[in-house]
Amino acid sequence: MDLSIAGKWALVCAASKGLGKGCARALVGEGVHVVITARGADALEKTAAELRALNPAVQVRTAAGDITTPEGRAAALAAAPQVDILVNNAGGPPPGDFRDWDRAAWIAALEANMLSPIELMKATVDAMAQRGFGRVVNITSGAVKAPIDSLGLSNGARSGLTGFVAGLARQPRLAGRNVTINNLLPGAFDTDRLRKTLQGSADKSGQSIEALAAARAKAVPAQRLGHPDEFGALCACLCSAQAGYLTGQNILLDGGSFPGTF
Repeated sequence: MDLSIAGKWALVCAASKGLGKGCARALVGEGVHVVITARGADALEKTAAELRALNPAVQVRTAAGDITTPEGRAAALAAAPQVDILVNNAGGPPPGDFRDWDRAAWIAALEANMLSPIELMKATVDAMAQRGFGRVVNITSGAVKAPIDSLGLSNGARSGLTGFVAGLARQPRLAGRNVTINNLLPGAFDTDRLRKTLQGSADKSGQSIEALAAARAKAVPAQRLGHPDEFGALCACLCSAQAGYLTGQNILLDGGSFPGTF
């Protein structure tokens, strides 16, 4: 299917690796020009070169910096002539016990996983509405539906973003102007983020990360971990012209792990 988004401009956050990179790859494959962000300039430029090779017909621009800071967001927004598609993404906060988290840890989690996506939406959605097209995809977490006890910082911050989006996405001045806002909730994907989470368990149990990753995959009904490219493909579908009637939704992509009906 032609997603009919060739020539659009996308801002994809935290896109040098993992799920953000998967989303950028899928959009570039559809002919979308992209601005990609990440804190590590070297990894970002390497990914940009890969994306340009994937589709030489599109423009790929980089904005190295921390998207959770005002300066990082300003640089990312300035790199794009306009933002038709916004993919919000940021590294999740560390696992742990809530008894050990001080106020600074909570504020950092909220800045990264709730307030920064809200600021980027604030900066872009009204212009999208004026042009009559806009797609926002927030990468959150399967923990929004099935909280993980060791990821309390993430559970709290991402759930706050989810509640905010539920109201914003349904504003007629956005939804009625072909601007959609949806959340993509990943389960267990083979990314650096997952391996960092497994590292804590490995340190405690003495098992290797590879053994823990294999056990994690075995617990998924699909019997494997997800691949960032298949996550990116679904992101691109949500950004398509055909997805204009889908908004305010939480799309869970977890290989069947969530045990509920709804």
